[in-house]
Amino acid sequence: MPEFCRIERDGRILTVTLDRPELLNALHPPSHVELDAAWREFEADPELWVAIVTGAGDRAFCAGNDLKFQAAGGRVEIPATGFAGLTARYDMVKPVIAAVNGVAMGGGFEIALACDLIVASERAVFALPEPRVGLAALAGGIHRLPRQIGLKQAMGMLLTGRRVSAEEGLRLGFVNEVVAHDELPKAARRWAELICECAPLSVRASKQAALRGLDAPSLREAVDGRYEQLAAMVRSEDFLEGPRAFAAKRKPSWKGR
Repeated sequence: MPEFCRIERDGRILTVTLDRPELLNALHPPSHVELDAAWREFEADPELWVAIVTGAGDRAFCAGNDLKFQAAGGRVEIPATGFAGLTARYDMVKPVIAAVNGVAMGGGFEIALACDLIVASERAVFALPEPRVGLAALAGGIHRLPRQIGLKQAMGMLLTGRRVSAEEGLRLGFVNEVVAHDELPKAARRWAELICECAPLSVRASKQAALRGLDAPSLREAVDGRYEQLAAMVRSEDFLEGPRAFAAKRKPSWKGR
């Protein structure tokens, strides 16, 4: 069993909870190893369609890198898949939802930015404060934030390290929904269940095409691009099940194949 995170599965949904609340869920090398394994198992399990990542306790989602561990001489070791085993997992096609229950600073915010949706407690606070301690947001934050909210708004956060509330995150566009603190688990679950109502291969094809298409130099090249998940969707049983269910006025029975 993992020591620094909790893994819970409920039907098609996996919930990963960062579990170092006494340190605001800051991550150190053993945490990264456990989380990398959790995401690897999520990707490989055909019965799991959506994941939620959140933090233990009421104060923090994740305060980023465990600087006390580093200051005490601990080596900074991050897996090839990135911070929390997630921020450099660029080819993950299954959707991941960040349920941000408090502080999301530095690497913690970068975890959330690497997710497909962010549902935030009204208590959530976001920042990339690395420049204030002589560092930089190198787990993808420098590049993801401008892509998600535009360059000028991103620079306003990147160059100052300022803190942004959940409501401002919603206005800026990197937060999908803000809810009362006690309602956060239900809200994240609601989003996950909405995703699970859709054909899983269609969801994965949509995610892959949307993200890869951002790298194309033109809209036409993005539309004409080759996406493996789209090909898998077209070959699947679900590609026939959807129209059949619609014609029969019944709920589709997705197989994920």
